[in-house]
Amino acid sequence: MVLTVAFVAVVVRLGAVQGPGGRRFALVGKAQRLRTATLPAPRGAILDRNGEALAISSRLRTVWADPQEVRDPAGAAHALAPLLQLDEPGIRAKLTSSGGFVYLARKVEDPVADKVASLRLQGISLLEEPTRIDPAGSLAAPLLGRVDLDDKGLSGLELQYEKQLTGTAGQLVVEKDPAGRDIAAGIHELKAAAPGAEFLLTLDRALQYETERALSAQIVATQAKAGIAIVMDPQTGEVLSMANLTAGVGGAPPGPSPDNAAVTHVYEPGSVNKMITVAGAIEDGTVRPTDTFVVPDQLSMAGSTFHDAEPHGTEEMPVNRIVADSSNVGTIMIAKKQGKERIDHYIRAFGLSDRTNLNFPGESSGLLPKPADWSGSSLATVPIGQGVAVTALQMLVAYNSIANGGVQVPPTLVKRVVDAGGKVHDVRPPAPRRVVSEATARAVVPMLQEVVADGTATAAAIPGYSVAGKTGTAQKVRDDGAGYKDGAYIATFAGFLPAESPRLSAIVVLDEPTPIFGGLVSAPVFSQLAGFAARLMRIPPDVASVAMGAVVPTPVPADGSAPASPVGTPASVPPPGIAGDATGAGTLGRTPTSRP
Repeated sequence: MVLTVAFVAVVVRLGAVQGPGGRRFALVGKAQRLRTATLPAPRGAILDRNGEALAISSRLRTVWADPQEVRDPAGAAHALAPLLQLDEPGIRAKLTSSGGFVYLARKVEDPVADKVASLRLQGISLLEEPTRIDPAGSLAAPLLGRVDLDDKGLSGLELQYEKQLTGTAGQLVVEKDPAGRDIAAGIHELKAAAPGAEFLLTLDRALQYETERALSAQIVATQAKAGIAIVMDPQTGEVLSMANLTAGVGGAPPGPSPDNAAVTHVYEPGSVNKMITVAGAIEDGTVRPTDTFVVPDQLSMAGSTFHDAEPHGTEEMPVNRIVADSSNVGTIMIAKKQGKERIDHYIRAFGLSDRTNLNFPGESSGLLPKPADWSGSSLATVPIGQGVAVTALQMLVAYNSIANGGVQVPPTLVKRVVDAGGKVHDVRPPAPRRVVSEATARAVVPMLQEVVADGTATAAAIPGYSVAGKTGTAQKVRDDGAGYKDGAYIATFAGFLPAESPRLSAIVVLDEPTPIFGGLVSAPVFSQLAGFAARLMRIPPDVASVAMGAVVPTPVPADGSAPASPVGTPASVPPPGIAGDATGAGTLGRTPTSRP
């Protein structure tokens, strides 16, 4: 009877398992046999304009554990701690946790992973994960940006194009027996991961290297706090190089800035803004290029006194000399004829109040108060580049407008994108727009050439090329925004070449250099970078005579070593009339000091 009852119970249970409820048990059994692994997708590569790698994806192995399978947690922790450079108690705590998966060390180098594998510890495994590699080291790091431990973009282009750079993860499904071995006739399904899109930038890696090298040398030579340098093709708007460096601490060399300051930080540009003041006045017909002004060495306005950099008697100055000598008083006299509404109009027309079309993460718009909010002295300060704040990129794009005959071409950083299927997508920038007439641009270019020929920026000259540009030396706003920092200046030079048919433009900005003048510290770096870029791009010379006193740029040797003639100390080439580069503008509402 006992056997009969047991037999009946087995039959009933068997019927329940194989009958209506059988499907549920079959699914449970299948789930116990199937193992699913996610296959991470490689992140899309970021390349320079010539296909040279700037950021690529590779794979490193991660050490992980299944605490349920670890037989000797103490022994395993003792063996792993020195290899992973982690404390032994911390590893032991993870190995005795209640979960079925725990990370021990993410993305370790191959030699370490090989040693861990050789230990053959029960419950300890290795998992391949994608990792981001920068083949050129920290080159263009603030621009490219960073990714986190899970390969997600945190800043820069890595963040801006996160969606396109991130691929589609794959999946591997395998049927295993209770011992963890693959079942030969079992399920084995593979869905391959699709890589992220590949981005071809407008940057040139060789020029980017030279830009950072020259800027770094000048930061050291002038004891500046930081520096920015950008090189562009004004005809296409392509950014060829963009460097952002901060002075090293304790004798260390300058390194990448925390962010892409060229587009995320604004500063008061100083005298480089005078180009916009003069161009707007010529465009409106308020001033003719041939006009002459009777210019004293100082001028009072709304209780503030504005000086030219060097004392001089009252003299007649044509407009071109006002620009070449960077006369504050002469520029203010032009601005008074123009009026604040039209000055504001042209600053905005040149794009200094708006973000560029790059849509770069954290990009700043310019800071320009509306005319209704101007103080009594704003009509004097804004035209000479104080009381208005811009990014370095905005200012260079404004100069590109003059280089292009009055047409502004939006800047671009990406040339094309190649998707996972290999299809090429060219990136088309927004349409150019006219800022001033071609006649106005043609009138301004010779004035900017005179700045380099015998004005405040003779150190920007390049043998064989006609160069046009403008210097700027602006008082630096205090960190709390309340007025200006005593003795602190930002030096700038912006320009382009060849002057009559520009193919290159560049801007160099130095934060608190010594000496302070843009013609002494920023112009020589421009000369070196633009000369290097002209040879790199095979731009033919356009001037037969060699400009006296110009800095001859030295190309980077093939082995990547430092050139024999790096940028010298700016004081070694003191061009005449440099003092005219200082704005002499001070805190709004008080008497600005003149600079020697």
